[in-house]
Amino acid sequence: MRVQDLIDELKGYDPEAEVHFTYGYGDHWRTEVAPKVSEVFGGCVTWSEYHRMPKLVDLDEEFEDEEPGNPEENVSRVVIIG
Repeated sequence: MRVQDLIDELKGYDPEAEVHFTYGYGDHWRTEVAPKVSEVFGGCVTWSEYHRMPKLVDLDEEFEDEEPGNPEENVSRVVIIG
């Protein structure tokens, strides 16, 4: 999803409605929890083979576990909703 897609989607909702995000809690009952969004910020992600999904990275920290080469080549600048 792109920022414009999110903007377009949100236009159809009440601007006074609270915003939550959802994820699987990982319990026996496979509960989906939905905490409130507390922040929106720009960040960077890179693919994590261990997690099998993108992970947040701090470009000021060294990429100790990464393959040789320029680690910033595999970094995407994104909008984070948390």
